[in-house]
Amino acid sequence: MCGIHLIWGKKASKKSIQALVDATHHRGPDQSAIYSPWNGLWIGVNRLKILHHGPDADQPFWAPDGNSLLILNGEIYNFQELRRLLTKMGIEFITQSDTEVLLHYLKIFGQKGLQKLNGMFSFIYIDLISKSVLVARDRNGEKPLYYAQSPDNLVISSELRGITAFQAHVPDWDQVDHYFYFRAPAPGKTFHRGISAWKPGRYSTLFRHDTFRWDTLPVPQGDNEPPSQTSFAKLLEKTVLNQFHADVPVGLLLSGGADSSLLYSLWYRKTGTSLPAFTIQVEKKYRSKYADGDQAIRFSKQIPTDHHLIDIDQNAFLENWEEYIRSVDLPIGDSAGFLTWMIGKKAKSEVKVLISGAGSDELWGGYQRHAAFDKYLQLQRFWCKWADYLKKLPFGKNWKKFTSGIQLDPNTTFLNFSALQNPPTEMIGDYERIFNPKLPVYKRMLDFDRQVYLVQDVLKVHDNALMAHGIEGRSPYLDSSLLGLWQRVEDPALLLGKPWIKNLLRENELGWVADRKKFGFGLPLQEWLSESGELSKRVFATLKEFDKTQGENFSNPVRQILRNPESGVKTQFLTLYNLFLLAKWSKLRL
Repeated sequence: MCGIHLIWGKKASKKSIQALVDATHHRGPDQSAIYSPWNGLWIGVNRLKILHHGPDADQPFWAPDGNSLLILNGEIYNFQELRRLLTKMGIEFITQSDTEVLLHYLKIFGQKGLQKLNGMFSFIYIDLISKSVLVARDRNGEKPLYYAQSPDNLVISSELRGITAFQAHVPDWDQVDHYFYFRAPAPGKTFHRGISAWKPGRYSTLFRHDTFRWDTLPVPQGDNEPPSQTSFAKLLEKTVLNQFHADVPVGLLLSGGADSSLLYSLWYRKTGTSLPAFTIQVEKKYRSKYADGDQAIRFSKQIPTDHHLIDIDQNAFLENWEEYIRSVDLPIGDSAGFLTWMIGKKAKSEVKVLISGAGSDELWGGYQRHAAFDKYLQLQRFWCKWADYLKKLPFGKNWKKFTSGIQLDPNTTFLNFSALQNPPTEMIGDYERIFNPKLPVYKRMLDFDRQVYLVQDVLKVHDNALMAHGIEGRSPYLDSSLLGLWQRVEDPALLLGKPWIKNLLRENELGWVADRKKFGFGLPLQEWLSESGELSKRVFATLKEFDKTQGENFSNPVRQILRNPESGVKTQFLTLYNLFLLAKWSKLRL
């Protein structure tokens, strides 16, 4: 896990690349370096040492002939397999690092070799003979990458703050509406005009700083074995043993829910080795609704862990909020970001790698919106005919959310289910193009979540919050082998409610975890904001001030809640938090 940076063009200099490296020191506090391969091109790196601690694995990593070099952020999980192949081809290695393997692999196979990579990565590979630069990001977008391009310069960095340390930036307030409805800027966008996200699974070989041609990594298909409970179990067990391996201490983000519990139980069953596990524990009066702490305690009594509870109340939130805001690279409307950051703060004294269950819900239909969409598909004609009448029935906010979101078009219906409230018609087109029409309808929705919600919310939160403390986050459910298996599943019944995961839990005597009701990972916002305490006063005051200073840049729905935040406590408490986060962050960064 590292930070990687490039400046190519007229303003490339030692001073400018050093500014990018310094701005992201937290990503790689173990080693940093800058280098100019040729006039007008500078690269920089921050290294967090996970595999092979020695200085001979430092970056940039050079080929023995001195004709190519590599900077890498992430992990190549199948590097041992690639290493064996390269060894048979006569390559000799001087380290045990995946960076050295990737360098030799790219030197021999070039961009054609990318499809064989299994890992989370963004990297910059430079060939000094052809004066070319190969830039790539992993299929799932686990490792972030941003770029800004002008006629004079190309700037690439693992974080936005790196690029904004180099060039003047202009706020892109147009993204506030996307954030208001979908918790994040539009796909590929940021809150900085002219700075874009490098899309997941994209790579490009550049011969000039002003020349771009995108290519896309194919999604792995895996072997020809029919997808089944048995093949899923075999691949997941292999992935756990692989991704839990590191040359530094490893721990787990343990929610007490299905995904993280299964990962740890598989590890312990195969190795008998207990690991540190970290769980959020809220105040006792809220634990029936936010049950992670109590559930994880029960799990740890059954399967030994070195368990740590991180207590969260309003005082802990307020005491840590300013420090958290300073760590945020891009605000995401999800209070899981703060909680993950708090776990990282506690865990950094014990581990340098944290495993999580990220990606399971998106691929295997674990969210409430997936169940709601399945219900819609089963009786689509009925719901479309009667929804306008049924939404008037007094069955609570979930019923109103469901019936109000129904449209004849399945894509629009799912977007409504996904958004905090139904987005305006003119915004739908920005997301419609992402749906893959070649997929069956239900799987098309999961694939949308894989490309959008997983990348923009879950993985961005994961990376930002943990890297702020110099911790690498890993997500075994996103392993290429499991993604390839998922690609071959066609039966919708296997893609709703995570049946294979729950069956494996039952086989491991964890049926009570499999049967646990799904809880979201977040702060007790509705409860906190309903109380007349310091937190609610600060949130309401901040939002009203945000409207006064920047309101002219926002649409009417945004301004309405900014002007009268108290009215949104019961039904829009998530939006209140999201706008509070954006207001505090923008004051610091925009």
